[in-house]
Amino acid sequence: MLEIRPNCEHCNKELPNTSTEAMICSFECTYCNTCAMEIFENVCPSCSGNFVPRPIRPQKAIEKYPASTKPIFKPKNLEKVRMTIAQYKSIPPEKR
Repeated sequence: MLEIRPNCEHCNKELPNTSTEAMICSFECTYCNTCAMEIFENVCPSCSGNFVPRPIRPQKAIEKYPASTKPIFKPKNLEKVRMTIAQYKSIPPEKR
């Protein structure tokens, strides 16, 4: 089950369960749309995978399965990340 993390790991923007700006990779690294698509160019700086919109947990389920309240804030060193982005951004996600 997804944790539904509460913030962008890079810029610390709040991303509550109802946010349509939250993007995740297959390991659930969580970023806002701006960081995921503009800064990281659809390449996860941790695993080199791609990003997809994070689903919103329905209100009837959020009570039984609440979203995480533990923020994860680990801003990336953009100089180091740029090498990973350059290596993978032109490769389709299914071939990375």
